[in-house]
Amino acid sequence: MEKTLIILKPSCVQRGLIGEVTSRFEKKGLRLAGMKMVQLDDAILNEHYSHLKNRPFFQNVKDSMLSCPVIVQCWEGKSASKVVRSLIGITNGRDAAAGTIRGDFAVSSQENIVHASDSSEAAVIELNRFFDDYEIFDYKLSTLTNLYSNDEI
Repeated sequence: MEKTLIILKPSCVQRGLIGEVTSRFEKKGLRLAGMKMVQLDDAILNEHYSHLKNRPFFQNVKDSMLSCPVIVQCWEGKSASKVVRSLIGITNGRDAAAGTIRGDFAVSSQENIVHASDSSEAAVIELNRFFDDYEIFDYKLSTLTNLYSNDEI
């Protein structure tokens, strides 16, 4: 099973959507393997968003992510990164499909409720950035056989 990172951004925390967004991943059948609230700082944001450092909106992204604590989560399942990306929708909430997290809760490209790893490779790097090994838990969901066929487990 693959693990992936989700960050519930300040726009999610401030709007009281933590439970509702988290329940979308649970209802899909993903397994929550780790979760904590953290206050991000410049160092981790510079590392996490280094691919945006030359973009004109980089400081706005950092300012937003520093505005209050965020919830970082590790979710696990078959093709977890791909599944999560389809659940959250495209970056700009105004253009995201109804039924996706961003389509249902966001009207901005920046204040778009969640960050999600864009690939399984990125997920490994990002999970290591935000979690220590002892903060990720391995346990078997009792509903596993109702989520996957025997040859998928």
